[in-house]
Amino acid sequence: METALSQRMDTLWRMESPGLIARLARMLGGDVGRAEELAQDTWLAALERWPEQGVPDNPGAWLMTTARNRAIDVLRQHQRVAGQHALHASALEPLPLRAPDDSDGLQDDIGDDLLRLMFVACHPVLPPDARVALTLRLLGGLTTEEIARAFLVPEATIAQRIVRAKRTLAQKQVPFDVPRQAALPERLASVLEVVYLVFNEGYAASAGTDWMRPALCEEALRLGRVLAHRLPTWPQVQGLLALMELQASRMAARTDAAGLPILLPDQDRARWDWLQIGRGQAALQQALGLGGDAHPYVLQAAIADCHARARRSEDTDWARIAALYAQLARLQPSPVVELNRAVAVSRAQGAAAAWPLVAQLGNDARLRDYAPLAAVQGDLLAQLGQHALARAAFERAAALTANEPEKALLLARAAAV
Repeated sequence: METALSQRMDTLWRMESPGLIARLARMLGGDVGRAEELAQDTWLAALERWPEQGVPDNPGAWLMTTARNRAIDVLRQHQRVAGQHALHASALEPLPLRAPDDSDGLQDDIGDDLLRLMFVACHPVLPPDARVALTLRLLGGLTTEEIARAFLVPEATIAQRIVRAKRTLAQKQVPFDVPRQAALPERLASVLEVVYLVFNEGYAASAGTDWMRPALCEEALRLGRVLAHRLPTWPQVQGLLALMELQASRMAARTDAAGLPILLPDQDRARWDWLQIGRGQAALQQALGLGGDAHPYVLQAAIADCHARARRSEDTDWARIAALYAQLARLQPSPVVELNRAVAVSRAQGAAAAWPLVAQLGNDARLRDYAPLAAVQGDLLAQLGQHALARAAFERAAALTANEPEKALLLARAAAV
């Protein structure tokens, strides 16, 4: 019972904290550091009361009311009671999402606290890596460890970036507003990257007892859809939305009844969401029509579309997927992209053709502790008949992952070699 309550509260915090911080930041004039502190104080109050009194029927409303009252106390302490009550009267109750106005793009307002805070956290006063890390922390509900895994860098590095970013925003007194049209391209790239990484963490959780975190995928999709509606002529926005829609369409088929992972070749494609696939393909066609065929998100969406078009695993056009990954690698060099290309090459041409590519990646320091590399090595070695080496590679991959279902899958594959 206690474990179930702990898991439920952890889920509630991940779901509610981004909106809580965003609303507090608006009340406090963009002070994201203070907003996060108040949100955490509010959560501590919940941790003290809910185990004894029970979780409220509407925990989100309880958290928002408690946080709002704490924010009002902060405003009073700054001796601005009358002015702040007038200024923030509309912020004391939840506001509905305003209907988008596409007359001039994202000219003045998004009408969404979460997106507004994303653009604040991605302000040009911060270096790009700090913008992404801070926004993931504030709005993705991710821990510093999870963010570090996404970036393939030490956890201490991410922690320092977040602390420095909040300090910089406070020192520069960055206002809680959204970019004008001229400043949009610079800041949109970081916002899209944040949405992309939040979705990825939900689609394949880096740690914990769940293979997926659907709430994170849903939040990333929500943000992506609002952005696509507000910015219909930006191909990278449409491309990212297409990618997420196509990937999310497989979620129901990615686990078995026990919650264990089912790899793509073994999935029951009848369980894919074909309506969502249609939405993703429509967004992809819109991105291509806007000239986005050379944009990374559009290329990744095209790869996902190749899988969606194959009603059977054996019908997958792996040669085209390998070519798309090669194009993506030229546009956005990355060892992870090269690893994915090697997998596609193995499916199209066989393990012998792919092994030199994977062996070369084994020398890349950035992938030294990257579990998927060891898993791919195990898969190829098994196909090449090197069973002892394959078993060792799968066991190494299992040791490197912090996700329990993935660990179980990798150990099962090691045992089956």
